[in-house]
Amino acid sequence: MAELLPGYSPSFKKPAEFLRLKRRRRRREGIPQSSETTPSSSGAIPGARPLSPGRPGSGCSGAKRRNPFANIENTCASPGKRKVQGGELFKAQDHESSGREPTPSPWNSSRQFSSPVKDTGSSCSYSPSPDPSTVALEFPTDWSIKTRLLFTSSLPFTWTNNLKAQEEARGFVLHCRAAAISLPSNIQEPKSSTELRCAFQQSLVYWLHPSLPWLQLFPRIGVDRKMAGKTNSWSHDETLQQVLMSEWALSFTSLYNLVKTKLCPYFYVCTYQFTILFRAPGIAESDIVTAVMSPTTRGLRESMRKEGIEFSLPLVDDGNLKENGSESSGLEATKYHEMDSSGNEDDRHVESDEDECFSWLEEMGVQDKIKKPNKISLKLHKEKNEVKLDHKPESLVLVKGTNTLTLLNFLINCKSLVAATGPQAGLPPTLLSPVAFRGATMQTLKAQNGTVKTPTQTKYKDQFSLEITGPIMPQALHLLTLLLKSAQKGSFCATLYTHEPTTVFNAGTKMEKILNKEPVCKELANCGLHPLTLDQLILPPLLGKSSLRHLEMNNYNYTWKS
Repeated sequence: MAELLPGYSPSFKKPAEFLRLKRRRRRREGIPQSSETTPSSSGAIPGARPLSPGRPGSGCSGAKRRNPFANIENTCASPGKRKVQGGELFKAQDHESSGREPTPSPWNSSRQFSSPVKDTGSSCSYSPSPDPSTVALEFPTDWSIKTRLLFTSSLPFTWTNNLKAQEEARGFVLHCRAAAISLPSNIQEPKSSTELRCAFQQSLVYWLHPSLPWLQLFPRIGVDRKMAGKTNSWSHDETLQQVLMSEWALSFTSLYNLVKTKLCPYFYVCTYQFTILFRAPGIAESDIVTAVMSPTTRGLRESMRKEGIEFSLPLVDDGNLKENGSESSGLEATKYHEMDSSGNEDDRHVESDEDECFSWLEEMGVQDKIKKPNKISLKLHKEKNEVKLDHKPESLVLVKGTNTLTLLNFLINCKSLVAATGPQAGLPPTLLSPVAFRGATMQTLKAQNGTVKTPTQTKYKDQFSLEITGPIMPQALHLLTLLLKSAQKGSFCATLYTHEPTTVFNAGTKMEKILNKEPVCKELANCGLHPLTLDQLILPPLLGKSSLRHLEMNNYNYTWKS
């Protein structure tokens, strides 16, 4: 038998176990628990549920036991329930800090839903910007695609209801003819304003290809689970897939030609892996056609480089540039060139770096004692650093000028552009545009108005709401705010829900600045945008890697939070 340590008792029990046995013995003998073992009200654990009374006939009717299923999250003193009881449920919601979209609250039978907006006497209570005193007549351009907008106001949105057949038809005609309606800054009776209602219908229109009503074609990233089980008759039919891709290539080329000739301001290409934003010359303060792509992978960038596409990674700083080796470009937009088939250029880079890394060993005279890594090891080390950028905002790729045409041809012939398996197998990428193009289908955003409950200090207060859902592009957001500015008398609030993969499109790309903007506006006059919307979109991006989350207009001035 092993020798026991001095002072060690085999029957020793930890304090917690000893107290548990003592309480069990007291319950068995019917002895009430003393004040030493029963927590007093003054010493209760914060957030713990009160002890329940004993069961009848258990011999300890006066004793209390703790609910074994209780926890800090479902007790009446838990932080979540304290906020509900205090009327501050929505104050705790800070979706911007987590970078996730707020979960839409369900509509009830009275068309009311909860909102993360809290009322404090005005239309909004959140801090719209780091400096609440900063106001502006216009908000910055947001190049991300929104999936949902929730407008709230103290004035009703009934003017968006039940458009007449003539108003709906006129709204479509106004959109197709790119006609802009001038509205007064204050409309006394919005519901009786035909021009306002027609302009509202006009602002909801967008163009889509391909059009498959039984499938959700936006967003395309991360929606395989939602699309599972949908009818997909072309997934195993190569002939049908070729027809779909052929029609898609014609539509894609049509859109590119419209952008190049400044008849379309921009358009999006949404694949199951990445999204591309093409912008016309003059848009975002660039004097040439540009395309930004995100997120990208090393394999995609390598394929583009082999096709002779010159591109840059504008979000990679000098520090990352040194770490990533051949994955260069940084803020100066260093270009990639096509390598020859023998790979001599890559070998020369490896040899050059190898010589630089071990030249100091020769100076010390110990080069023979150190095992020198071979070229393959050095190359694998560089590739590892390059892969670190994959699927991150820093992997944003910028293509400019004539290289965008090469990118167009590359995408049309790229087999990996379309999923080979899964619910999106054989489905061409989604093309989204604010103007018509070959093969496009006219679609409209969905609009629904009702009331929203916002908590005050004593009770809940009803505010009027307008919800817009769908792929909401920059021009639609701006045009809607112009209409609300007139209809809601310069006072409204908006919560914006972003398709996160497109947030990085707001990052600055250090492109050539346009000194004289008047000729640019004249050349883009036929691009299909409202003149005020065009004035906003020609400005450079200012939001960086973030996007607009909250927008408020008060007394015809904007404040926002990103």
